Amino acid sequence: MDKDAREALARRVLAFAGTAPAEAIVNDVDAGLTRFTHNAIHQNVASADTSVRVRAIVAGRTGVAVTNDLGDAALRATVDRAMAMAALAPRDDDAPGFANNAGGASPPGAYDDGTATASPAERARVVAEICSVAERNALWAAGYVATERTGTTIANSAGTLVSYDGTSCALNVKANGPDSTGFAERFSTTVADLDGTKAGSVAAEKALRAREPVDVPPGEWTVILEPPAFGELLSYLSDHFSAQTYDEGSSFLCDGLERAYAAPSVSIADDYAHPLLAGQPFDFEGYPTARVPLFERGVASRLLTDATWAKRLALPNTGHGLPAPNAHGPSARSVVVAPGTATLPELIAGTPRGLLVTRFWYIRPVDQRKTIVTGMTRDGTFLIENGEVARGVRNMRFNQSILGALERAVFSCEPARTGGYAYSMVVPAVKIDGFRFSSGTEF
Repeated sequence: MDKDAREALARRVLAFAGTAPAEAIVNDVDAGLTRFTHNAIHQNVASADTSVRVRAIVAGRTGVAVTNDLGDAALRATVDRAMAMAALAPRDDDAPGFANNAGGASPPGAYDDGTATASPAERARVVAEICSVAERNALWAAGYVATERTGTTIANSAGTLVSYDGTSCALNVKANGPDSTGFAERFSTTVADLDGTKAGSVAAEKALRAREPVDVPPGEWTVILEPPAFGELLSYLSDHFSAQTYDEGSSFLCDGLERAYAAPSVSIADDYAHPLLAGQPFDFEGYPTARVPLFERGVASRLLTDATWAKRLALPNTGHGLPAPNAHGPSARSVVVAPGTATLPELIAGTPRGLLVTRFWYIRPVDQRKTIVTGMTRDGTFLIENGEVARGVRNMRFNQSILGALERAVFSCEPARTGGYAYSMVVPAVKIDGFRFSSGTEF
């Protein structure tokens, strides 16, 4: 469903609401996912769905209903259901009204026709490239190749009518040997950027280099985290910048705004328009999304807000709202870390002894307010000796304050897009002294 069709659908929904204050969010998604293991595709999934979310406000009371039946009768019933739920909801005289947004341009590169129309055969071609590399190296590969087209339109009775069309694609590969593994990933808006041979070669090289891993003692190490590892770690800091988290007392920012929490090398922003992300220029309440500096040369001074928290805390609305109402508060969507000046090989060459970490997994908070988390290394952890990657080491568990790590961060000059189930960001590799590992493993 293209922009014009979604906007026409949203207008139909608002017409059923009559003069009552109402909002319609039309979300149209077409996604394909190809999974593989042991050098063969074992699953291909395709889904296409258009949903309409109706939010009605009746005398200060809010009701929400959702449908993916686009017939007039179903749409009218959904609007009626939202209004009936509003009549039964608690009254909130402090709730903000609807946005009045005439819309803004999407960033360049947000939409790619090739990604939007990518077929299972095109994803299978990328998988074949990956598996061919694995077979040549007597390894077996597992992972996925995914493509997605998304269209979002938000309209309300206050005059908002905004639309965004975007595409995304990704590959994830784990190369497996008898006693070692290696990993590579690629995220983009353009399916032509998915090079299976390149990603398969990176994963295979890591798996081969990590053979016969050795134990190293736990303790404080100099580490170099590649983007998949650093992004996973940093994702556990993003919610600290939510105005709701700040007000509830669980953010490190409760210790004070306008102060240094990280090294002067650390500048991080939420920036939907970064060319490697090219995200949605408005939030899910229809407000324009601003670029917000989270750290400026180590100093943290800004909060992310939505309509509710902007009103409660008398702050500007930065346009980081989720579909309202919600229990999660405003949320970072496009975290970008400013790069440094050294290349990754130069960071390694300047390290007499340390660990190179490809990625982390199963990170969990230990102390939310202190930003302490625990997790494991995975799929390529290497000992650095005399400025060179020497050999693979067994995986290790860490307990580390994220802010403590950022106090000693030195970044590479090579930003990359990385992501997970709940985040997408752009980060460089990072070198950190004094990273604390608490124990080793047998694998």
